[in-house]
Amino acid sequence: MQTLNNTWMVQSLEGKVPPPVVAIMAAAVMWGVANEQALLRYEISYKAFICGALVGLAVLIDLAALRLFMTAKTTINPISPDKATKLVTTGVYRYTRNPMYMANLIILLAWLIWLGSIYSVSGLILYVVYMNQFQIKPEERVLLNLFEHEYSFFCSRVRRWI
Repeated sequence: MQTLNNTWMVQSLEGKVPPPVVAIMAAAVMWGVANEQALLRYEISYKAFICGALVGLAVLIDLAALRLFMTAKTTINPISPDKATKLVTTGVYRYTRNPMYMANLIILLAWLIWLGSIYSVSGLILYVVYMNQFQIKPEERVLLNLFEHEYSFFCSRVRRWI
C-alpha cells in the first residue's frame, strides 16, 4: 500500500509545477536558510560582477533555447511535452538536453554567491533533485515515446544537464 501511495504522489507532482516556479521556490529556500544560519558565511571579491555575469549567461542560454524552439515551431510549454512536434538537437542543445533548466540553475548559482551562505547550496540540490524526478524524467518518457530512436540517440550523445 505504501508503494502505491508513493507512486501516486510522484505521478501527481510530475510536470505540474512550472520550472520557473520551482526555481523561485528553491531561491526562497536558499534565502530562508541564509537568513537563519549566520554561520559559515562567506564574501567574495567582485560578487556583483560575478553574479551579473552568471545571470547574463543564463539569459543568453534561455533566449537561445527559446529561439530554437520558436524556429522549429514546437511547444516551449514544459507542462505539455506531449505537444512537441519536433526534437531540437542543435545550438545549445548540443551541450545540454535541458538548457532552460540549466539557465535556472545558473541563476540559482548566482543567488547562492550573492547570499554568501554555504547552507544555501541546499536550494540548488533541491532544485536539481526535484527537476530530475518530477520534470525531466516525465518529459524524457514522453519524448522517447514521440521521437523513439532519434531521442535515444540524442540522449546517448548529450547529457541531461551538462
